[in-house]
Amino acid sequence: RSSWLLLAPLLTPPVPVITAPPCSLCPEGAHRFQWIRNLVPEFGISSSHVKVLSSPVEFYELLKVQIKAAKQRVVMASLYLGTGLLEQELVDCLEETLEKSLQAKGSPGLRVSILLDYTRGSRGRKNSRTMLIPLLQRFPEQVRVSLFHTPNLRGLLRLLIPERFNETIGLQHIKVYLFDDNVILSGANLSDLYFTNRQDRYVLLRDSPEIADFFTELVDAIGDVSLQLQQDDTVQMLEGMVHPYQGDKVAYCEVANQRVMEVINSARTRQELLHTKTFHSSQPGSSLLPQQGSQASEGLKPEPDTWIYPLIQMKPFGIQIDEMVTETLLTEAERDARIYLTTGYFNLTQAYMDLILGTRAKYRILLASPEVNGFFGAKGVAGAIPAAYVYIEHQFYSEVCCLQQQERVQLQEYSRAGWTFHAKGLWLYLAGSELPCLTLIGSPNFGYRSVHRDLEAQVAIVTENKALQQQLHQEQEQLYLCSGVVSMSTFEQPNRYVKLWVKLVTPLIKNFF
Repeated sequence: RSSWLLLAPLLTPPVPVITAPPCSLCPEGAHRFQWIRNLVPEFGISSSHVKVLSSPVEFYELLKVQIKAAKQRVVMASLYLGTGLLEQELVDCLEETLEKSLQAKGSPGLRVSILLDYTRGSRGRKNSRTMLIPLLQRFPEQVRVSLFHTPNLRGLLRLLIPERFNETIGLQHIKVYLFDDNVILSGANLSDLYFTNRQDRYVLLRDSPEIADFFTELVDAIGDVSLQLQQDDTVQMLEGMVHPYQGDKVAYCEVANQRVMEVINSARTRQELLHTKTFHSSQPGSSLLPQQGSQASEGLKPEPDTWIYPLIQMKPFGIQIDEMVTETLLTEAERDARIYLTTGYFNLTQAYMDLILGTRAKYRILLASPEVNGFFGAKGVAGAIPAAYVYIEHQFYSEVCCLQQQERVQLQEYSRAGWTFHAKGLWLYLAGSELPCLTLIGSPNFGYRSVHRDLEAQVAIVTENKALQQQLHQEQEQLYLCSGVVSMSTFEQPNRYVKLWVKLVTPLIKNFF
C-alpha cells in the first residue's frame, strides 16, 4: 500500500484531485494548494499573525522573551541543546519562569516539555542531558525531557558503532519551539552557533492556539515513544511502552505510527469540523466570521488569508507525508513557475533530482560553499564531508549541463566570511508572479536522511496576502544575495579539489549524511 502512496504524486493529473469541489464561501477555495488538506490538517490564520525572522540573534532573543512570558506551556523539540554560556542562559530563563509559576497562587500552571535526540544529546561528558538535569531535579512535576532513540540502532550495531558515528543511523531532527499559543518553526538547533553566526530560517506564528495544540500533541506523541530522562541521568521508557532498541522493532514502529497518525488525523478531523461550522452552517450566508467592516469594532478574528499545513516525515514509522507533498509540488509546478530551493547539505534524493531535471519549472538551488559547510575544518573523517558535498554537487551540475538545462536549473553557493549555512526550504512563485505564494520551512534537507532515516517536520505556508508574500520574498532575496552562480569553472578552483578516496567512498556513504 505504501508503495502506491509513494507513486501517487507522480500519477496525479495536471491539477491534483481534491475530495470536494472548491466552495465559493471558503476563502481557501481561491488557492490551488487545498489538496494538501486531504493529507494533513489545514489551519487558516490571518497573515498578521506571521512574522519572518532573518538572523540568529533575532531568533535567540525571541526564544528568551517567549520563555519568560510563557504561562501555560513551553514545548521545545530540537536535535540537541548545546553546553555553552548562551544555552545556559536559556536554561536559566526556563528555571526563572518555572520558579515564578511555582510561586504563583494555586497550582503551578506552567509545563515544560523538551524533546531531543538520544545519541546527539548524550554526546560527551557534558551534554544536553547534564544541562537539563537541574531542571528535572528542581521541578519534577513540571518538566519532562524525552530522548528519542531510533529503532534502527540496535543489537550488535549499537554496541560496535562509536559515539558521533552512531548519529548517522537516524535522529530526532524536528525543530519546533512553542510558548503558550506562539509557535516558532525553524531548522535551527538550540546551540550557540545557531544563535550567533549560523544562518538558518525562522518563522513565528503568533496567537495560533490550534497550531500550538497540534505541535504540542505531536511532540507528546514522539515523547511517549522516547526514553525519559531521570533526575540521576538514567533513562527509562514509560510503563507499558515498547522499548526502541531492546523491544520488538516492528511492534515499536507500529505503536509509534499509531501515536503520530492519531495526532495528525484527529487534528485534521477537528479542523474539518471547524471549517464546516464556520463556512457551511445551515443558514445561507451565515458564516461565523464577521463582515469586513465589523472586524475592528468587534475585535473578532479576521478572515484567514494564510493557511498552514504541517508536513510530517517519519519513514522509520512508515509516515511519508512530507515526501508526498514535496514531490507533488515539484511535479505540478507549471512552466515558467520559479522554485527557489535551499539546503545546507546538498544531497538530494534521486526522486527529487529526477523531478527537478524532468519537470517544467525554473529552479534556483541555494547550497553551502565548502567554507560555510557545517563540517568545514572538522577533525578526522568528518573533515572530508564538505569535499563529498562538492563531489555530489559537481555530479548534479554535470547532469544539468548534459541535459542542457543550465538556463532552467541554476545552482548558487552561499558564501559569507565567518559564517556557516544551515537554511533549508523552498519558495514557490507562480508563473508571472513577482512574489511567492507558498513556502516550506522546517527541518528537512531534501536528502536521503531527511526522507528515510530521521524524524522531520516542516510547514507549508500558503498565503494570498501581499505583505506576507513580500516578507517571504525579502527573506529569499536576503539569503540569495550572499551567493554566487555555479559554473563549470567553479569546480576548477583549487579549493574544489576532491581526493580520489573521497570520490570512491561518497557513493557508499552518501545515504548517511
